[in-house]
Amino acid sequence: MALYYNLSVYKSSYKLVIMLFTHSGGFAREYKYTVGQELKDEGLCLIKNIYRANKALDKSMHIGGARENVEMIRLFLRLMQDLGQLSLKIFVEINLGLEEVSKQLAAWEKSSLARFLAMSP
Repeated sequence: MALYYNLSVYKSSYKLVIMLFTHSGGFAREYKYTVGQELKDEGLCLIKNIYRANKALDKSMHIGGARENVEMIRLFLRLMQDLGQLSLKIFVEINLGLEEVSKQLAAWEKSSLARFLAMSP
């Protein structure tokens, strides 16, 4: 088992969370403490789920949770962009990071499922 902080998906997710924290600080007050906080919370849950998946024998539940976190982040980002709280440039930058994490999670889920099924009698 690799250390979680050496995983490519963890590094990409951590970079994404840093972007979320950095750019949500510029939200208007009415969004900063509502949707902005939800956005940051989902990011934190994402890296927690990656840590938990790395430790677990059956990783599917935690990887599934991480994939759900990615989709919630995507939803909140779109909302903030539509409400004029994120520039198009920042929106695209964060979405590229999200897409990278999403692809890595899908690949990890596929490989861990195959490995888990091979171990089952």
